[in-house]
Amino acid sequence: MDTTLRDGEQTSGVSFSASEKLTLAKLLLDELQVDRIEVASARVSEGELSAVQQITKWANTKGYLDRVEVLTFVDGGVSLEWMEKAGAKVQNLLTKGSMNHLTHQLKKTPEQHFREIDMAITAATATGIATNVYLEDWSNGMRNSKSYVFEFLDFLSKQPIKRVLLPDTLGILTHSETFDYISEIVQRYPNLHIDFHAHNDYDLSVSNIMEAVKAGCHGLHLTVNGMGERAGNAPMASAVAVLNDFFTDVEVGVNETSLHKVSKLVSAFTGFGIPANKPIVGDNVFTQTAGIHADGDSKKNLYFNDLMPERFGRIRKYALGKTSGKANIQKNLQELGLTLNDDELKKVTARIIELGDKKEKVTKEDLPFIISDVLDSDTFQQKVFIKSYVLTHSKGLMPSSTLALEINGELIETHAQGDGQYDAFMNALKKVYATKNLALPTLVDYAVRIPPGSNSDALCETIITWERNGKEFISRGLDSDQTVSAIKATEKMLNII
Repeated sequence: MDTTLRDGEQTSGVSFSASEKLTLAKLLLDELQVDRIEVASARVSEGELSAVQQITKWANTKGYLDRVEVLTFVDGGVSLEWMEKAGAKVQNLLTKGSMNHLTHQLKKTPEQHFREIDMAITAATATGIATNVYLEDWSNGMRNSKSYVFEFLDFLSKQPIKRVLLPDTLGILTHSETFDYISEIVQRYPNLHIDFHAHNDYDLSVSNIMEAVKAGCHGLHLTVNGMGERAGNAPMASAVAVLNDFFTDVEVGVNETSLHKVSKLVSAFTGFGIPANKPIVGDNVFTQTAGIHADGDSKKNLYFNDLMPERFGRIRKYALGKTSGKANIQKNLQELGLTLNDDELKKVTARIIELGDKKEKVTKEDLPFIISDVLDSDTFQQKVFIKSYVLTHSKGLMPSSTLALEINGELIETHAQGDGQYDAFMNALKKVYATKNLALPTLVDYAVRIPPGSNSDALCETIITWERNGKEFISRGLDSDQTVSAIKATEKMLNII
């Protein structure tokens, strides 16, 4: 059962709109193909009522109405009235699974609590609503008041309910406790359908669901991206991968190839980013960074495991940065349909490592620019060096540039203003060349490109066309800063002339 729309919405700062809930409900049942969804808590708000009405109306047309569940309360029938208005047919009744909660929150005896639960189940049955029962704080109940839990389960085993839902409400269970407690319950109550609802406070939710399945539980409650209160719930993607790979006797109907798509959509709706290293759905989890890994992948897939990206509708990537080796770059070149000889590949590798040392993010789409920049540098012998410069741009003041230029070993400094930072830089450069009685070519075209689909931190290529003695030529510069890339292109021009 996916409870992203109910328990996941209890993530601090998260609230789905009615249209978002309907969109996700459709994706969860139709595309991801989970068995059931818990979509709301009864009585929360008019907006929640409207959302559930839209979901149940759609679900009814698809024959899914018995797969849509709502959290309800022991409240004398108020929740059931809300359910009827919402058109929902399955309630997950919240009850107390520990003596601590029963005594201090409800201030009732077990007999009083069971009597009220009996009335709630009877009323639901009379209106055609099926009932599952949550034992809130069940994990602490097993630790500290096990006799009460078994008294409660004895009572529930005689009730017309579909499932008993056992939540580790505060996320306190270890894997061994999870196995022991659920094993004991499954063996003692073989006719009850047992669901386990894990929270992730100790980062143990996935290991705990593994032990719950080993112990014989019949259902799991999961959320997309592990959304939920505090540290969240057991994450859907990790749980599905674990069940498929380590439990050959368990059949999982969830469509793995849709996990990443749904994960991205939930992230977009909630505003909660997916950590880059989050298993299965994170941006980095199918990216090889170290050159030795890329090399091994080319030699009998030495660094592959069963978590192949294609299972989840994704592809393997090879990162480019300071730990890149030639193998990483070759993998990216293959995807782009480009080839380089060994000497060219060495130079491109050295440039990527240099960029990585500067903490610049290098992408596959940057590669053609880097190749062009590196190979273009081979067309001249460098004799002119732009050693240093300061660019200023202040409101109300003209942009200015201070420049230190080395020509054939001689260092010259100058300062100039201009209409923009690059114009100020060019004016300073003209002053230097005027002292040497040298003329600069005329700038006739200036173009800036970034890789398609890039962000503001992308590498930027500036292509400048110059005219000298009636002939045009081009120089290119590459940097994450647009003005700096133009200055690099200009330095190449100075060496070409």
